[in-house]
Amino acid sequence: MNFQTKLLAGLVAASSLAGGAALATGSGLKAEPLPQHKVPVSKEGNLVVGLCDGVTSMEVEGVKDGQPMTRDQAQSVSTALMAEWRRKNPDANWDDVPLPVKAVAQTGKPKAPGTPPAAVDATQQKPSAGGAVKNAGQNAAAGASEVAAKKDANLQTGHTYGAFSERDEKIWADSTQAFVDEGHRVFHDAAALGGTIAVSCDMCHPDAANTHPETYPKYQVQLGRVAMLRDMINWCIQNPVRGKPLADDDPKMKAMEAYIYARRKGVPLEFGKH
Repeated sequence: MNFQTKLLAGLVAASSLAGGAALATGSGLKAEPLPQHKVPVSKEGNLVVGLCDGVTSMEVEGVKDGQPMTRDQAQSVSTALMAEWRRKNPDANWDDVPLPVKAVAQTGKPKAPGTPPAAVDATQQKPSAGGAVKNAGQNAAAGASEVAAKKDANLQTGHTYGAFSERDEKIWADSTQAFVDEGHRVFHDAAALGGTIAVSCDMCHPDAANTHPETYPKYQVQLGRVAMLRDMINWCIQNPVRGKPLADDDPKMKAMEAYIYARRKGVPLEFGKH
């Protein structure tokens, strides 16, 4: 084998190794379907509902598999499943009430269960007709004159990294709050979730309790891999809710993520925490 032949053989081998390494690396990043919670089969053909832990389940007498429950039945089943989970896991650190609700309770102004979280601080401001121009961010002065000229128009006048008015802040805050409110609606509505047995997210996670979005990404035993918050939302939709998973860019998925994050406002990020 001459030098050129050896060189060609070496390049082919190196290319094969590199391709194999790339394939191996890429395979770990492929989108994979979520696993299913295999619930026991009822001998009477009754509906069997599984909890989001992937282990606990309950047979619903009088409701056949494929039939929906009433909302009261669904809430009763969800409560019983959670009680069973807590009985089996007495030392688990379950967060019953999200942090913002606790904070409100300490002020002596409790909120009714299921109330959407309050908007960001800007919504508490009372904007003027156009609002005073604020200089903030890079090159604020560059847009200040334009903001001042348009402050009475029914348009957003500022830009994120430049000058903006109190009115702009109000528009941004209201838009964000509307997004969160939509997530609150979907979270509490089995039909909006695409559920088929009347179970909705709030039945096990009232006010988005114990969702801990600040801890994602993290390894989830139910999934057998590292998961994002949206993966766990879809896991719950597929299993306890008995619906179809939502695409990452589905407006309902985005809105629910916004709602869940809003419930944990002020909590430090700590990805990977269990």
